[in-house]
Amino acid sequence: MDAIDFRTDPSRYRHWRLECEGPVAFLTLDVDPAGSLFPGVELKLNSYDLGVDIELADAVQRLRFEHPEVRAVAIRSGKDNVFCAGANIAALARASHQHKVNFCKFTNETRLAIEDASEHSDQRYLAAIGGPAAGGGYELAAACDWLMLVDDHRSAVSLPELPLLAVLPGTGGLTRLTDKRKVRRDRADLFCATEEGARGRRAVEWRLVDECVPPSSWDAKVRERALALAATSDRPAEAQGIALPPLERKIGDDAIAYPHLRVALDRGRRLATVTVTGPTQAPDAAEIYRQGATFWPLAVARELDDAILHLRFNEAELGIIVLRSEGDPAAVLVADALLDERADDWLVREIRLYWKRVLKRLDMTARSLFTLIEPGSCFAGTLAELCFAADRTLMFAGTRAGDNRPAAILTLSALNFGAYPMGNGLSRLETRFLGEPESLQRARQIIGVSLPAEDAAELGLVTAAYDEVDWDEEIRLMLEERASFSPDALTGLEANLRGAGPETMETRIFGRLSAWQNWIFQRANAAGPEGALKLYGTGRRPKFDPERV
Repeated sequence: MDAIDFRTDPSRYRHWRLECEGPVAFLTLDVDPAGSLFPGVELKLNSYDLGVDIELADAVQRLRFEHPEVRAVAIRSGKDNVFCAGANIAALARASHQHKVNFCKFTNETRLAIEDASEHSDQRYLAAIGGPAAGGGYELAAACDWLMLVDDHRSAVSLPELPLLAVLPGTGGLTRLTDKRKVRRDRADLFCATEEGARGRRAVEWRLVDECVPPSSWDAKVRERALALAATSDRPAEAQGIALPPLERKIGDDAIAYPHLRVALDRGRRLATVTVTGPTQAPDAAEIYRQGATFWPLAVARELDDAILHLRFNEAELGIIVLRSEGDPAAVLVADALLDERADDWLVREIRLYWKRVLKRLDMTARSLFTLIEPGSCFAGTLAELCFAADRTLMFAGTRAGDNRPAAILTLSALNFGAYPMGNGLSRLETRFLGEPESLQRARQIIGVSLPAEDAAELGLVTAAYDEVDWDEEIRLMLEERASFSPDALTGLEANLRGAGPETMETRIFGRLSAWQNWIFQRANAAGPEGALKLYGTGRRPKFDPERV
């Protein structure tokens, strides 16, 4: 497979149509059967692979930034006989294990972005289910606020992965059944073990959908319900959206360059170094709308998001990400002040919410994360979140001989205390200081204070501080040691330690994906030569090892 590119726009969509009609937008799924990322795979019955979800993620993002007037989004099918048959089985069977798991992760993140748009951007989502919605197709619908099902004795919802494929609903299906839709456990068990799923009155009674509608009034009822959802939103009807043009990006053999970010690829050492560049000048409130997508906080978020996804899917063997920064921390703090003071502005709200999602994507990336705070760095406010997202953060004490860059400092802003919650609902500082409320309170008292290495270490904001004598050798040994460990064991270690604190629907979705699905996808019962994934559609019955472990 060629390198996967996450950059797209509506003019390039092959699988979705986006149409805006005042306060309501219609997202129509009409999958091109010949448009799979896997050569020779046919995407039948509105089934999807990663390419379909890349377009969906782009559409959800554009609706938030380019269409502030849209208050409700109706997701529907462009095919008469099916809503969505879920993930394409032939594509899954052909994909590597790494691709399978990252595909499920990206799909989860996209579904969560829909729920985030509804909860925090007041852009409500409606699923108009005409025809069967199976597996991931039902999971897409379940991410919406309101589910409508045609009562035509043919349309149904189902999660048939267990009986058909010997795997589980990989995009949060089980968790949304119990945690979000509050489906009773025994009914959920029966539903997930039944290939045909549920339709009509039973689907409503079991809370699998919210209403069933006769075919004769279907179109009118969908529009009526979408307008009713739109009426509950506070999005500004008269606001002008901003365009999200294609990202500027140059990919070389050992580097990726964006305007505000660069990635150095060191395959020999199995690491990627991501360096974020701060704003060249302090941002001005009057410039936010004029600059649009080039406004530094938004531009950097888009570039970091793309870089994370590129590393996930196209650089599987680079197991370590080193995070660095360059620039003026004071300019970063000015940008943070704008995002804090203008939080009620719809565009500023979207920028903050986007940073929250990007940082969550970093949290969920199966790579070891090390942040290096060095002379000339600008880890302040929002960028300081990269320090608290890391598995370890190291800080240079003092300056290097002959280096005229200022000594490394770390500075907190108000945005470090709740603007960018993790999947557990807590800020990264709250998660860092679980059981240490006094440490969190001390951190609150030093907002805006430039902290040298010794003070940052004493306050527990970094893992360790080293001076010029020890820095190079300590960092080298630390990274070499990390690269020598088992990647599987590291993934388990990091996922467990990053997921500290309270459980939420989101942490359960990713925790179960990391453990259950990661394991089940490798078992012979699913992926072996006589497993369900391999034999699906052949007419042959899979052979299962009956031992439970």
